[in-house]
Amino acid sequence: MKAAWLEDQHVRVLHDLADPAPKLGEALIRVRLAGICGTDLQLVRGYYPFTGVPGHEFVGQVASSPDDPSWEGARVVGEINAVCGQCAACSAGRSSHCSRRSVLGIVNRQGCFAEYCTLPLENLLRIEDCVPDECAVFTEPLAAALQIEEQIEVRPADQVLVVGAGRLGQLIARTLSLTGCRLSAVVRHDVQAERLEPFGVTVHDPGEIPRQQMDIVVEATGSPDGLEAALKAVRPAGTIVLKSTYAGSHRIDFSRLVVDEIRLVGSRCGPFAKALRLLEERRIDPRDLIEETLPLTQAQSAFEKSSRPGAFKILLQP
Repeated sequence: MKAAWLEDQHVRVLHDLADPAPKLGEALIRVRLAGICGTDLQLVRGYYPFTGVPGHEFVGQVASSPDDPSWEGARVVGEINAVCGQCAACSAGRSSHCSRRSVLGIVNRQGCFAEYCTLPLENLLRIEDCVPDECAVFTEPLAAALQIEEQIEVRPADQVLVVGAGRLGQLIARTLSLTGCRLSAVVRHDVQAERLEPFGVTVHDPGEIPRQQMDIVVEATGSPDGLEAALKAVRPAGTIVLKSTYAGSHRIDFSRLVVDEIRLVGSRCGPFAKALRLLEERRIDPRDLIEETLPLTQAQSAFEKSSRPGAFKILLQP
């Protein structure tokens, strides 16, 4: 099969990679569309030592399911953590933190920037006919946006600031707008502000961040500078939710965290079923965030375009 291959912080296209073979309880999935996200870009920069096929946002069709043929032909999305179900984390209901997990396109599992990928059947969710591929491919990042509301309570009276209005920040703002909170966002590009306008989001330039006023600040810039901005904006005893991953280590003012009793919440994967329900009910339609769809053979160009400041979603089509 054809696939994008990441090695030594360089992406290239292979044309003769062996098709993946599903293990017991897994399905072989033909990828229909896949999206490049900030984590993929950080993998190229060395965020995590991964060699292989990257990619974890996809919509596909089950090509083979030896242990349950009823899945064959189904259009699906898939949760990206393949877990053991037996370790202490799994037994305690924290399976996304399984100590033996593999993660699609990130940890010990080839990803979806390829013609085929594999996942356990228990990870798959069927897609209703009313949800087009161009919406379904956003299920994983939309679920990641919804994870914020799984972790903290967001009330209508809360002043909430999203720092970063790119690919993920847009989805976070759209999901948070459904809570009725007093929502604002820090934007760097006019097109980002335009996309947020229909959702009633107040926009701020980076130099006009409200200081120590926000009850909740969500950092989604993909840059260490975003955390500094979040610390400026959050009020004493407020909450910062961290959605970015990036390579390297960075300094932080721990005195401010202690003295002002600021809560830091790391936030990663989220509820796929809730994300799909929002797409089915058309309460979220992310298609305006698609900047371009490129063939898989142009994966290197797609990564370059995704790396541009202000770029929205670049999709790959095998």
